[in-house]
Amino acid sequence: MAGAGLGDVEGMRIGVAGVGLLGGSIALAVRERLGATVCGYDTSREALQDAIDRGVIDRVGGSIGEAARDAQAVFVAVPVGALAVVIGEALSAASTECVVTDVGSTKRAIVAAHDDPRFVGGHPLAGAETAGVRYARADLFDGATWFLTPAATTSGILYERLHRLLRGIGARPTAIEPETHDTILATVSHLPHVLANVLVSQAARALAAGDERLPATGPSFRDATRVAGAPGEVWTDIYLSNADALTAEIDRTVARLGEVRDALARGDRARIGAWNEEAAADRRRLLEAQLAGGPVFELRASVPNRPGVIAQLALELGRSGVNITDMALYPAPDMSEGVVALWIAGEAPARRAEELVVRLGFPVARA
Repeated sequence: MAGAGLGDVEGMRIGVAGVGLLGGSIALAVRERLGATVCGYDTSREALQDAIDRGVIDRVGGSIGEAARDAQAVFVAVPVGALAVVIGEALSAASTECVVTDVGSTKRAIVAAHDDPRFVGGHPLAGAETAGVRYARADLFDGATWFLTPAATTSGILYERLHRLLRGIGARPTAIEPETHDTILATVSHLPHVLANVLVSQAARALAAGDERLPATGPSFRDATRVAGAPGEVWTDIYLSNADALTAEIDRTVARLGEVRDALARGDRARIGAWNEEAAADRRRLLEAQLAGGPVFELRASVPNRPGVIAQLALELGRSGVNITDMALYPAPDMSEGVVALWIAGEAPARRAEELVVRLGFPVARA
């Protein structure tokens, strides 16, 4: 069973602030897949000219405000350190019917700084080693998880629009609390960058100390260090904006490395073997958790028309690992209440979603 059509997000006016790899890919995707018209802004005139020459955007905005002024959705795709200011400028210029979101990889500070019903924090788990609009691709977000961090004040109508828009460009939007997001990203994104940097520096210094030429590295080293040396102007802000969560993960890593070191020093074959098998099993579970497929079930919940109710539903399901494949809102004529339709992949997740919605006190039925 499919969700509601994409008609309400086709042909939209989109503003993009920051026309690099992510911003450019968003622009390409909404233009090619949803027939959107895109106004782009960037502090780099070269990036804007590239974006026009490559057909990434339709027109150039002379300012952030101009890119946002007539838009129905605005994507802010600037470095983390500049997000707060740029989001604020976009919200100041945007209409009351415009949803504003970002693509930053840390969320707590940004969400806390913008208590506005039009703002929904966002973070797509997509990217590449390359940077710049010349590498933008319309298919960059195909199948990618796109975290959303709605708040109690978030407009349900605008959240649904953004959710549907992201589905329309191939992403899988998933609601999550900002604190949970930053803790998870510290583990699965920021820490790997730290470790990759340490590994390449350690290898280079070890070889230099031995006056050896750098040998051909094996696939294990290349895979483990693929993200080493990511652009400093981007990643310095990311590290610092999530410093508390990241330092906690570094401390845990140091402790686990210490345990492995002690087992090696003792020559504890059984412990080393068990440690390796545990890692293999953990990796299998992580990969299986990312698999999707099977039938999709539609649930219809009756909800009151009050601020935060859609965010409450989305976050409760997200906390329990239930992914909303698609969603749609059907308000009553007097706008006092409405029905939210949720499409959930898989029988077991659908049952779980039904139980959670009932627990929240909302009547729910399978369509």
